[in-house]
Amino acid sequence: MDFRTCVNIQKEWDIVGARQFGRDFSKKLGFGIVDQARIATAISELARNIYLYAGSGKICFDEVENVGSRGICIVSLDTGPGIKDISQVMEDGFSTSGGLGAGLPGVKRLMDEFDITSKEGEGTEIRVVKWVR
Repeated sequence: MDFRTCVNIQKEWDIVGARQFGRDFSKKLGFGIVDQARIATAISELARNIYLYAGSGKICFDEVENVGSRGICIVSLDTGPGIKDISQVMEDGFSTSGGLGAGLPGVKRLMDEFDITSKEGEGTEIRVVKWVR
C-alpha cells in the first residue's frame, strides 16, 4: 500500500504531530468528534510504542474504501527489536514500561480492524482501520 502521508517518530514531540495529523485527516474524511478522539488516542498509543520500544519508526495514513464505506487506515512501522510474545502484549494490564497496560489492547478496542505482525530483531507493523459511521 502506498500511503498518502507518513509521520516519522524519532522524538517524543513527534507523537503529538502524528496525533494532530490523524485528527485533522479523520475530520476531513467525515468522522465525528468522538471517533476523531478515538483515532487520535489510538495514534498516540501506536506512536508512543514506537518511541519507547523501537526508538524510531513512522505512522502512515491513508483513506480506504470498501463497498460504499470509507475510512482511515493507520499503519505503525518500525525496525526495532520486535515483539517476542504478541499474545502477551495483547493482554489487558501487561506493560514492560510500568504503564497501565492499556496500550495495544486499547488500540484494538478503539478501532474497527486491528492486525499486528512482528519479528524479533526486525520490527513490528500494526495496521488499524476505522470506518466512518
